[in-house]
Amino acid sequence: MKRLSALILAALMALPSQAETLSFGLFGDTPYNAWERRHLPELIAEMDQDDLAFVIHDGDIKSGSSECSDTAFLDILGVFQNSKHPLIYVPGDNEWTDCHRRSNGGYDPLERLAKLRELFFADEFALGRRKLALERQSRDPTFAPYRENVRWQAADVLFVGLNLPGSENNFHGITGSGPSPEYLARGFANRAWLEQAFAEARRRKLAGILIAIQGNPGFHAASAGRAPTGYADFLDQLRRESMNFAGQVVLVHGDTHQQRVDQPMENPDTGEIVRNFTRVETFGSPSFGWTKASIDPANPRLFRFEPRVFARPNLQ
Repeated sequence: MKRLSALILAALMALPSQAETLSFGLFGDTPYNAWERRHLPELIAEMDQDDLAFVIHDGDIKSGSSECSDTAFLDILGVFQNSKHPLIYVPGDNEWTDCHRRSNGGYDPLERLAKLRELFFADEFALGRRKLALERQSRDPTFAPYRENVRWQAADVLFVGLNLPGSENNFHGITGSGPSPEYLARGFANRAWLEQAFAEARRRKLAGILIAIQGNPGFHAASAGRAPTGYADFLDQLRRESMNFAGQVVLVHGDTHQQRVDQPMENPDTGEIVRNFTRVETFGSPSFGWTKASIDPANPRLFRFEPRVFARPNLQ
């Protein structure tokens, strides 16, 4: 009997614990210059050394004044594919909405977005050497173009990637007068994807949901009644969904290059902070680093975030 009890105890100890933490990496708005491009493989190698389930790059794989060429895209794709961990990437404004600028080569932004979809979102898996299957919105014929909108589950959290970039979310297009047709069509797709994600998280009774976008949607301006036009609909939906979700909600974004973890969402009726919502902004050029995120079921806030400044081997 004692031997049987010992065997049962050993078997139970071999099972994954429900309280076991899971970690992942967050970075973005890099590389912007030759130094960052030279050290980007080393930054990814730093994350490779950590026990991470995956890493997320939240957009801007080049500066806003460099060319949006196929060569530039393929160069970063090669670096991303060499990540040991699965790498999920959401597009930023510098690689498509701003590509009409003369300094960017005068490209058609929609053609550049199509090229990103062809290169970075070619199959049903994340980038990187270790495979991670993703559910793409493009599986629904109604939203066939939107291969970059993804979701996947890890531990007790649903992860969601949305194409919601800086430069006012392409509200104005290249004409300067919005809303652009592209903004309207993608906005419809984004709203549907986010609504489905929260519904799925509720159905599965998950403890949390994390959404990754590139653009800073302007929480403080929204609280002051001046929500940026290109993000107003998204912020309204995110607030409603968060306030009606029992678990923790995290929004990860880049764009304004100010690494921070805070709670900027307010209930418009009371002015109180929405306590189950956290915003994480990743490092951005000239700051160079990543954020280690962890899911810990024993933590009342569920998530922990640890900024990691790049450990420069030298300053050259």
